[in-house]
Amino acid sequence: MLRNAPKFYEIAKRVVEITEGCIIVAHNAEFDYRILKTEFKRLGFPFVRKTLCTVELSQELIPEQESYSLGKLTRSLGIPVSERHRANGDAMATVKLFKMLLSKDVNKKIIKENIKEHKTRVLDKNHIEMVEALPAVTGVYYLHDKNGSIFFIGKSRNIKHRVNQHLTNTNRKSKKIQLLVKSVSHEETGSELVAILKKNEEVKTNKPKLNPPQKKQNYSHGLYCFVDDKGYKNLNIQRISKSKKNPITTFVNLNSAQSYLTKICQEYDLCPKLVGLKSEIPMDFEESPQEYNQKVSDFVSKTSFTNKNLAIVDKGRNVNERSVIYIKDGSLKGLGFTELNHQIINKSILESLITPMENKNDTIHIIQSYLRKNKRIKIIPIS
Repeated sequence: MLRNAPKFYEIAKRVVEITEGCIIVAHNAEFDYRILKTEFKRLGFPFVRKTLCTVELSQELIPEQESYSLGKLTRSLGIPVSERHRANGDAMATVKLFKMLLSKDVNKKIIKENIKEHKTRVLDKNHIEMVEALPAVTGVYYLHDKNGSIFFIGKSRNIKHRVNQHLTNTNRKSKKIQLLVKSVSHEETGSELVAILKKNEEVKTNKPKLNPPQKKQNYSHGLYCFVDDKGYKNLNIQRISKSKKNPITTFVNLNSAQSYLTKICQEYDLCPKLVGLKSEIPMDFEESPQEYNQKVSDFVSKTSFTNKNLAIVDKGRNVNERSVIYIKDGSLKGLGFTELNHQIINKSILESLITPMENKNDTIHIIQSYLRKNKRIKIIPIS
């Protein structure tokens, strides 16, 4: 392999060109960077670049791993690797690992430090160049001020279009953004639900000054089940309170709850009166409590997350990838991305693959609300 390989001086110019203005990301970056500097020194060229080490980042963001070698780390995280110990295979494995680390960095330390260091370059960009550099993809975007600090976090199904709106609208909020923004970074998610959850989490973590304060609870009503004196399971909407815990699902207001109940009556052939809706249909229907209750149980089983372990699988960032949201014991555990189906159903790999997220009061509400409107998303039980 080495016999016909080019000498370093033959490719040195290309190395300079492709690394100009870039950060070199490597697994054990100190070693790779030292080799590069040594080779350039022999040619009389001072090679200076900023580096990021995925070993150090992994130790910080994925603690308690058995080993931080590239092979063992990618295996434990379920990252597919081809051509191990070859330049291309190891480089692609490092790219996938670095993407995962960026996703796990909920405080955005990596991005903020990079932008702050390069602020003289980004300050020269005008708004048109900012928009042109952005992709028309689904994800989360971050608006930075002159110091690299994040002052606004947003999500969109088209990041390019949404940021363009911020920079061209004339409302009060847009004018504030236009005065402050010096650079824009983004994270592609593929899935809109993942983008919503990431934005919700990161606004709470970073507290950007132009994002409105997060409400402790943005839902008011819950759906509950009880058995009446005739033995029939009833569904009813009630205001959520400390005494009313573990609703089947939640709603932002009474109108949205009643609208949802109307739909499930049709979908599951339920009696409107037994779900608390006004109806002219008489109660004397022929179904026995056992037959009717089975339909209610089917609905509750499909809708409620209580004590369940689930993987919610949606679009990824490319055609070969899928996003995964992990629900454990009815609570949000975290989210991540995968290219292989076995990573989803293997509980230990799934737990190492995901970025942990806090299970706040509103997270399950966000997920259930989204699933009610988007029924094509795949839900896989995890044993």
